[in-house]
Amino acid sequence: MSYYFSKTLNINFENAINKVTESLKNEGFGILTEIDMKATLKKKLDVDMLNYTILGACNPPFAYKAVLAENMIGTMLPCNVVVQEQKDGSIIVAAVDPVASMMAIKNEALGEVANEVRMKLKKVIDSL
Repeated sequence: MSYYFSKTLNINFENAINKVTESLKNEGFGILTEIDMKATLKKKLDVDMLNYTILGACNPPFAYKAVLAENMIGTMLPCNVVVQEQKDGSIIVAAVDPVASMMAIKNEALGEVANEVRMKLKKVIDSL
């Protein structure tokens, strides 16, 4: 089982971020964090890389259900979505598969929530 879903887009990076953010919003997700890996690694390590942003997406009702089902699940939240520029100019968008990431936790109620979130994130990626 892969630990993520992905799709390649042929649009510029900024448009990809906007499109992903809108698609997440359509499925009830908001962006809690936005990490610009390119800028961070340039500042910290003085290395150059292509655009690479990690969006921390949260769907509040599902996050609440997950915390009720498994108190320490916050260690695995929010759901990360990567928007990464490739050398050829294309953009790969990848979202974590919550079912794969929750496999180590033996909790049936959490598994049900993970399946619901999985369907939503898969729909986000498929809609791009």
